[in-house]
Amino acid sequence: MRKKLAAVSAAVALLAGAAGCGGGTDKVNDGPVSLRMTIWSSNEAHLTLFKQIADAYRAEHPNVEAITFDSLPLESYTTTLTTQIAGGKAPDLAWIFENSAPDFVSSGALLPLDETLKKAEGYEYGDLAPAPLKLWQRDGHLYAYPFSNSPFGIFVNKDLVGQAGRESPAKLAADGKWDWTAALDTAAAVNAKTGKAGLVVRDWDYKAWDNLSTIWTGWGAQSWSEDGKTCGFDKPEMVEAMTVLHKAIFTDKALPGPGAGADFFTGEAGMTITQISRAALLKDAKFAWDLLPLPTGPKGSYAVIGQGGVGVLKRSPNAAVAADFLAFLTNPANSAKLAQFFPPPRTSLLNAGTLAKTNPLLTPEQLQRVVVDGIATGVVKPNHTGQAELSQAVRAALDPLWQPGADVPSVLGKVCQTITPLLGK
Repeated sequence: MRKKLAAVSAAVALLAGAAGCGGGTDKVNDGPVSLRMTIWSSNEAHLTLFKQIADAYRAEHPNVEAITFDSLPLESYTTTLTTQIAGGKAPDLAWIFENSAPDFVSSGALLPLDETLKKAEGYEYGDLAPAPLKLWQRDGHLYAYPFSNSPFGIFVNKDLVGQAGRESPAKLAADGKWDWTAALDTAAAVNAKTGKAGLVVRDWDYKAWDNLSTIWTGWGAQSWSEDGKTCGFDKPEMVEAMTVLHKAIFTDKALPGPGAGADFFTGEAGMTITQISRAALLKDAKFAWDLLPLPTGPKGSYAVIGQGGVGVLKRSPNAAVAADFLAFLTNPANSAKLAQFFPPPRTSLLNAGTLAKTNPLLTPEQLQRVVVDGIATGVVKPNHTGQAELSQAVRAALDPLWQPGADVPSVLGKVCQTITPLLGK
């Protein structure tokens, strides 16, 4: 396993070494070109929209014969992408998660995008908000476009909450009582009264631990310090947050335990923490639902943002064409279309009225309090250089926590013992 992780962690570095071997020219090729872009989603609505935009680009650029979107499994997305890179099968464009942004941006693997985007007709580069760009910049250049800036919220199955005899989360929020105590109490009641899962942290599944930042940030906890050098898992705020979470899982049954999955979108859970890109799954929902901001924690209200950047691989023989397509994909008109799933960094589009035009399933109020306000105040999920090895180390060190009777402070202390040498690299 250590050898495999080392290979994955090194893949981006290998690509950087090969970055100068062809590709990355400023000239857009005139000959026949086919582009491939890796993405995490296989959602039909997402893919349909991507393909429509790609077809419009191809209609204006006859030399581009095909643009394909390669959906990779979410749980192994970055591993698969870096394996493709190491194996000489890198895509032309790639969706990059925020947790691996530092590795990709610092590696030299990506083509700088500034010049292409600024020169694109009607692009309005100045419309891009500075804050969302920060993670994707180095030495004054933008190496990936933060295509998706999506705050996490809580989707609520109003029917199950009602069957559990609990006040609606919307009413609690209106009364200033929507906090983690109330949310976990509601989740526990749903499980006790209906037999359904209470609260599901989507895509966590006791593996993707960084999704738990949607909870612990409410306590002011951090996985590591802002400079990335000091472990935060053993700090009092994290110990308190994880103690509350452990009790919610193993004593109160507010969250399903290890190995017990439940899909909110098919009616199997009272609540789920996820992003608005999943709202499309509720198009034909057979239950009443709502969307709320994350509950307040001991440190008050907060928001957590998941970002996805799209970059052009420098070693692609069609890098210039790929960058040109990226400029088309993210221009004002197409950003407005894509905003129904992926909130863009464009200030002109980051208002409830504009977003509501392409998000018919969500109300302007939901979009304002979860998306617009969340982007304005939120922190990005944990990210660090050497993320592949670091993430696996955290996951393995946290495993003893996910059983009844676990000593929370002891486990979290051992997490820090494990990852401190990695943070120092």
